[in-house]
Amino acid sequence: MDTLEIDATELQAITQLLDKLEGSFESLDSDEALHQLAVHAHELPSRIRLVLNSFRLERMSGVLRIRGYLVDDDRLGPTPRHWRESPQVADTHREELLLVLLSSLVADPFGWATQQDGRLIHDIIPIQGHEQEQMGTSSDTLLTWHTEDAFHPLRGDFLAFSCLRNPYAAVTTVGFIDALELPAATRSVLFQERFNILPDHSHKAKNNSPGSSQAFAYVEEMQKNPDRVAVLFGDPAKPYIRADPYFMSVEPGDDEAREALEELVRVVDDGMFDLCLESGDFCFLDNFRVVHGRKPFKARFDGTDRWLKRVNLTNDLRKSRAVRTSPLSRSIH
Repeated sequence: MDTLEIDATELQAITQLLDKLEGSFESLDSDEALHQLAVHAHELPSRIRLVLNSFRLERMSGVLRIRGYLVDDDRLGPTPRHWRESPQVADTHREELLLVLLSSLVADPFGWATQQDGRLIHDIIPIQGHEQEQMGTSSDTLLTWHTEDAFHPLRGDFLAFSCLRNPYAAVTTVGFIDALELPAATRSVLFQERFNILPDHSHKAKNNSPGSSQAFAYVEEMQKNPDRVAVLFGDPAKPYIRADPYFMSVEPGDDEAREALEELVRVVDDGMFDLCLESGDFCFLDNFRVVHGRKPFKARFDGTDRWLKRVNLTNDLRKSRAVRTSPLSRSIH
């Protein structure tokens, strides 16, 4: 993992940039806001831009944490009880601005019509009733490691997080894939299209507002008739990964594929490490080169709970053009 510590001079420059931009955009979900912020991102300090470009080009590890930004906890107000409670212009506007600015130096932000009602910036918070779910809004259960949105061919290249608060040090788990030590035969099977990945629960209609998108029909079709995909792809010696074992299966009788998946899970489990994000941390994950999850924690549901913001990032908006309503839209339908 790589860490960049923001120094005092850089923090002053970031503060001045946020002061200038804070009142300029009512919503960061709009194409115009994203268009302009991608340009303003180049006003960030040069060392930060250089590090994020190195991360984008795989000149660093698949995990980058940026530390040193100061969050005014009193200004934030209470952690929402549900992501629907977050207003379009929130008390977290400055942190969302900085998240989009930093993210724009890595790739293009996008969202899903089937996730958090199509919002671009997601609130990752514990929700009562979700304690045992395999979603980012759970708490009591282990969120098993996965590639983000592994079921979907248009999943993001990167994930970006900002940590607003984490008072009880809830732990994100991360595993690197670059140097997987797998037998050659197992690796060969994992490169073959012999695995099914079902949509995760966050994309289901029951976890969004009623009637928020017709795209749920597509998700339901993927639930019933998933495509067979490979788990590993790219360079055989240093592969990329697409996996979400909790939602995965193989065809009946394909014992070779089942055993290869079980071996992968064992190896990745052995290599997972803990990452505890703190208030003011920004974290970038390479969604092709690392997997991530979260250890259980006891949520309070009293307004002081762990609160992250998340953005999906893609290197190529054009590949999703057929399922976006216009070239300017950032929402995949």
